[in-house]
Amino acid sequence: MITDDLLKDIVIEGMLDESQEFLPLQGESDKPTEQHSIPDTLPILPLRNTVLFPGVIIPINIGREKSLRLVQEAYKQESLIGVITQRDMRVENPEQDDLYSVGTLASVLRLIEMPDSTTTAILQGRRRFLLDDLLLDEPYHVGKVTLKQEERAPGNDEEYDAIADSLKEVTMKVIRFTKDIPEHIGMIGIKNIESIFFLINFVSSSSNIDYRSKQDLLEIDHLKQRAIKLLELLNKQVNILTLKQDIQQKVKADIDKQQREYFLQQQMKTIQNELGGNPVDEDTRELEESAKKKKWSKQVGDAFQKELAKLKRQNPTAPDYAVQLNYLKELIDLPWKHYSKDNLDLTRAAKVLDEDHYGLEKVKERILEYLAVLKLKGNMKSPILCLYGPPGVGKTSLGKSVARALNREFVRVSLGGLHDEAEIRGHRRTYIGAMPGRIIQNIKKAGVSNPVFVLDEIDKVGRDFHGNPQSALLEVLDPEQNTAFHDNYLDLDYDLSKVMFIATANDLSTIAPPLRDRMEMIEVSGYLLEEKREITRRHLLPKQLENHGLKNEQLTIDNETLAYIIDNYTRESGVRALDKTIAKIARRVAKQVALDPDYAIALSKETARDFLGTPPFTREKYQGNEQPGVVTGLAWTAVGGEILHVESSTSKGKGLLTMTGSLGDVMKESATLALEYLKAHAAELRLDPAAIEQHNFHVHVPAGAVPKDGPSAGITMVTSLASSLLGRRAKKSLAMTGEITLRGKVLPVGGIREKILAAKRAGIQEIILCEENKKEIEEIKKEYIEGIHFHFVTTIREALAIALPDD
Repeated sequence: MITDDLLKDIVIEGMLDESQEFLPLQGESDKPTEQHSIPDTLPILPLRNTVLFPGVIIPINIGREKSLRLVQEAYKQESLIGVITQRDMRVENPEQDDLYSVGTLASVLRLIEMPDSTTTAILQGRRRFLLDDLLLDEPYHVGKVTLKQEERAPGNDEEYDAIADSLKEVTMKVIRFTKDIPEHIGMIGIKNIESIFFLINFVSSSSNIDYRSKQDLLEIDHLKQRAIKLLELLNKQVNILTLKQDIQQKVKADIDKQQREYFLQQQMKTIQNELGGNPVDEDTRELEESAKKKKWSKQVGDAFQKELAKLKRQNPTAPDYAVQLNYLKELIDLPWKHYSKDNLDLTRAAKVLDEDHYGLEKVKERILEYLAVLKLKGNMKSPILCLYGPPGVGKTSLGKSVARALNREFVRVSLGGLHDEAEIRGHRRTYIGAMPGRIIQNIKKAGVSNPVFVLDEIDKVGRDFHGNPQSALLEVLDPEQNTAFHDNYLDLDYDLSKVMFIATANDLSTIAPPLRDRMEMIEVSGYLLEEKREITRRHLLPKQLENHGLKNEQLTIDNETLAYIIDNYTRESGVRALDKTIAKIARRVAKQVALDPDYAIALSKETARDFLGTPPFTREKYQGNEQPGVVTGLAWTAVGGEILHVESSTSKGKGLLTMTGSLGDVMKESATLALEYLKAHAAELRLDPAAIEQHNFHVHVPAGAVPKDGPSAGITMVTSLASSLLGRRAKKSLAMTGEITLRGKVLPVGGIREKILAAKRAGIQEIILCEENKKEIEEIKKEYIEGIHFHFVTTIREALAIALPDD
């Protein structure tokens, strides 16, 4: 950097040595410019945070490559340049809008290479100019300029003489206060200046006023107005410096080594009082004003005023001050008793729910029931629902639809992996970094006290030595308790009764029974193939077409192809993998459209296979009943229904039973039950008891690598064993499902909807079910079960009579 001594020598030299080309102290600013021919276009040097005045010499540290090239050429060619100040010092490559319109014509007097390899240019201002246009910015800025006329002070004018004396007097006061300029420089550089034009420019450049105010001075054409404006700025500076000196004198008596911090605080406080206040008072004033607008209860209001009084008594530098201030701001930010207005239009709500989700009728019906009661009664506690089912069926997104249907705010918190109770209840304020729990944080985020609040993955909450978050959720999800939910950080009760909580879960077994008891459980079962097909047509395909910039006519998929894709390329209850599969197809089509804008395709099974590759999955097909002992059963899986072939054979032996096919314990018990029932009722079923004792039995369920379990194959196993013993084939295109007992009863089983549709896809025409499963059949849409005949039975004998008719 350039040193102070070097700068002072340059300034003194520029003002006193008339042999140089510098402006003489008492000379006219336009005389040196007569030595040069001034073109109407000039190289433009943008300055940061600095303003150059005519007649003044200043050093400029050159940092930009463009600027360095400009000053080097100007110095070498002894040419004039235009110097103009940037509006924003942060702009690296300024354009015309980034520069002020008025600048100063200047010459480069000297270039100095500094020890740190930077370059400092010594510039002397000549004349003011107006920047008309910025013509070039390479290799440096070049602009079209117009010189501005300079007003001259008339000779022997008493008013100008008075202004000059005032400027010198005020400037000397500033010098005495700041002590930045040695007194002999002040004597030489200020008192002996006779030209008021140069005096104004010199003082303007040398003073500590900000560069924007300096630019305002440079742009004033009238000399007297410029001088009066400069006097105003200098007097203001003197007043500030005088005030600063007074403040220092007030606190000087209190200074010692132990009171240094106190002194600084008092000095700051005094300055703030003189300026009209301090931030601490502003904080408390803002809190008080905000508190007047809150609709909180008397209990909360009293607690707030008590804590605010405590804040006023605290030292702002104390660590507890920030903790107390944050707590009060937290109270202010919470939406106490602020509720959004529900949209109670049931028709609109039903339309919104149907638009966003296909199926899920039970959930939609429950939401509409809540709206109906709310509309009739006007006020009621929000229900606490738990949607449980396999992944990807739309449990979480359903919460957003409910919020849209009710016209409420929506917030979601993921509880997966949560293991600290304080995440729910918050931390006490005595802890460093304490904050409210997630419940209160999300209520603040929602901005109202009645949002739709989704507690995602509630079955995956953990527990450790920090406590059990599920226990903390008991208070949140209990309608009798959540009117006064206690957050440890707030240490006040908050009413959550108007919040509509919707929890989601995949596995109910991991949810604590007390917590499960507080929620209304609604099963969101997996989608059927027909439903997935409809969801794809309504939601997934349009979404992917939009995401990939495709038009509707560029990609069409018929129902048969959709069913092929769903069956052979996905194996899930929901539609996430299906969505990704449709996206893969859309990407392939988008590539073709990018190559050929006229490309369009109606997807077939063959083209789907080309796009997606070899199908990773296959469905079980009905394999017929060409020989006795082969019977078709129905099974439920997490990804939908399947048909299940049960095979049995007899061989000479001692009545032993062998079971293969990766069967679970319950399924093995069903096979044992089936054989024991046949032994016990051999006479009724016209079986030879001796033949049973003299034969071994082998029951096998194909796909031996796939684990299988459950009681629903009981009726299938007893029919298979009976068919093998009687040598009679089972009825063609017949399937069955049901649990059996030793007494010969057929009991109801679950997953009926999925099983029935799997049977239909496999070509089954008749199905045997327990009489008590008839109600599930009635809930399935008629078009899904068209062409299937159902036999409802209560005993094994009824089932055998249907499955093994007499030839």
